[in-house]
Amino acid sequence: MSYCPSPRSLMLGLAAAAVLALAGTTHARAEAQLLIEASTGKVLHAENATYPWYPASVTKLMTAYTTLRAVKDGRIAFDTLLTMSRNAAAQQPTKMGFKIGTRVTLDNALKMLMVKSANDVAVMIAEGVGGSIEGFADQMNANARRLGMSQSNFVNPNGLPAENHVTSARDLGILARALIREFPDAGPYWRIHAIRYGSRVMHNYNSIIDRYPGADGMKTGFICASGYNVVASATRNGRRLIAVVLGAYSGAVRAQKAAALLERGFNSGGLSWLTPSLGTVDALAPIDAQPPNLREEMCGGHRRKPASEDNEEEEETPATSAAASGESETGSTQAFMLSNLKPAAGKFVLGPPVDTEAPVVVYTGPAGHPDAVEQTASVSPKKKRKRVAANPATGEKPAAAAKPAKHPKPKVTAAGQ
Repeated sequence: MSYCPSPRSLMLGLAAAAVLALAGTTHARAEAQLLIEASTGKVLHAENATYPWYPASVTKLMTAYTTLRAVKDGRIAFDTLLTMSRNAAAQQPTKMGFKIGTRVTLDNALKMLMVKSANDVAVMIAEGVGGSIEGFADQMNANARRLGMSQSNFVNPNGLPAENHVTSARDLGILARALIREFPDAGPYWRIHAIRYGSRVMHNYNSIIDRYPGADGMKTGFICASGYNVVASATRNGRRLIAVVLGAYSGAVRAQKAAALLERGFNSGGLSWLTPSLGTVDALAPIDAQPPNLREEMCGGHRRKPASEDNEEEEETPATSAAASGESETGSTQAFMLSNLKPAAGKFVLGPPVDTEAPVVVYTGPAGHPDAVEQTASVSPKKKRKRVAANPATGEKPAAAAKPAKHPKPKVTAAGQ
């Protein structure tokens, strides 16, 4: 007796074959993904989650954790003034650009760290908390060991390229859970939409916060060797999920993939029994390997735009469409079959950025007595630029500024540009 497949079986078989064929022709890219429940640590999705990876500025989550531990232990306070050293001021490329000797409260420094991803401020914090970059890195690594982040080693507080500065999606998931559980009152630091220093408004590089309903954190990062990384969290109906994406092609693709993971987690409740149990994040087995170096792929001459944290370039490949629709880039027969069982409403594309909150004002100087802000006035190209002192509390400049003198004035560039 010959076997005659049903129309549905034949359709699924042909579709699975098409998926496998597409996977064979799509350009392979190193990437890691992880999706977990914040409350339990249960793993909902894992892809290369235990491969070592260069964290880039996602490192600053451990900088924040180590700093908050110091506050909790009474070794420093949020109103403690930190000083911009020569070493801190020399950090590149993303920075606030403060002059050597500028003082900033720890509270303001944390806001600048998490929103602007300021590398100079990261070193300012490290020197203020740990005495030096090396001393602070020792504290970071001690905290990593205590949390069970067995694949992590930190060399600096900002994530700039350094030998042996590594982590993994698994370890970042463990760290994100620790931040949420141990410091619930610190949540505002990693869900700030934008900060305002004088008249400068700086939006969070984590565009998930402005574009995904319920998003409440946490941090992005980019260096050529790592690709575009993000640890993102969101809460829906009292349930909080954490998504980690490492090695995405651009800031836009990074945000799409993180949103797709979150949406999958929030909409898979009815199908969870069909997927195998992956255990908890701390139980994932680390892989002994070298972290992938994506420098040529991320920063090679083939890109339409220079690679940087600001790059929102879309990737014109089938992988982008998969990310936007909420499906895994690599896919599998099982994943394809499950996707066909999902309702159309389960697919999600990020919406346009929406400013739901006013920028949080930051300043230099002590709390209650902020410094006046020296900044560049906005004038027509034919006019010379001049410095105007803004009110540090409101960011407003005087209503009637004096007319520029006719003699040439030195060109002033806004800090951090």
